[in-house]
Amino acid sequence: MTEELLEEKHLKGDTSLVSRVRLVFLGPPGAGKGTQVKTLSKILNVPSMSTGDVLRSEVASGSELGRLAKNYMDRGELVPDDVVIKIVEKWLREGNAKRGFILDGFPRNLRQARELDEILKREGVELTAAVYLDVPEDEIVRRLSGRLSCKRCGAVYHIQFNPPKEDLKCDACGGELYQREDDREEVVRQRFRVYVESTRPVLDYYRDARKLLVINGLGTIAEVNKRIIEELREMTRGRVG
Repeated sequence: MTEELLEEKHLKGDTSLVSRVRLVFLGPPGAGKGTQVKTLSKILNVPSMSTGDVLRSEVASGSELGRLAKNYMDRGELVPDDVVIKIVEKWLREGNAKRGFILDGFPRNLRQARELDEILKREGVELTAAVYLDVPEDEIVRRLSGRLSCKRCGAVYHIQFNPPKEDLKCDACGGELYQREDDREEVVRQRFRVYVESTRPVLDYYRDARKLLVINGLGTIAEVNKRIIEELREMTRGRVG
């Protein structure tokens, strides 16, 4: 189903979700956050931000924050909270957070969640909801451990959902396909467990604030999208603004 049809199907006759919705998306690697964020960004007509993309953009621009982040990234270390928070705050300020946004990859921990609330308070707004895509561990393993990447152009395939026309050969450039080390089953399971454990305090924080939406992440893109839209509509009824 196209994004246009998703919009018609879920938002026709209801303008309450078209603007000023401020969301964060949470979920383990492979849950489908990126796909849903991009789709909803267009449907709801609000900008979206991937923390990783913005970090790389700041590095490429040579900004002071970018240079600071690059020092850590070049050493293979996590960029500290202080730097990530400043980069997110800059993006929100420049993009006018008051008209709405969707964040993918932030917050990653309790401190970042609290700092985001403070940033929004200074802007005179508050978060609408934290959307958690709930996908079982075995399904995450099935999704990620079947991925193949092209050594030459970086194109990504899946042995079940999007197989190449020729085994281990990229359709686009003919390059060799391989399985990334972090897509191996044992690594995927470890990543899943680490994510769940580290994110639990963030989920509890938003649950206590009555802003957590736990969405079943199984099914087609359209099915998951419909669940999100319906839950958002119910949560924001009479209070979006």
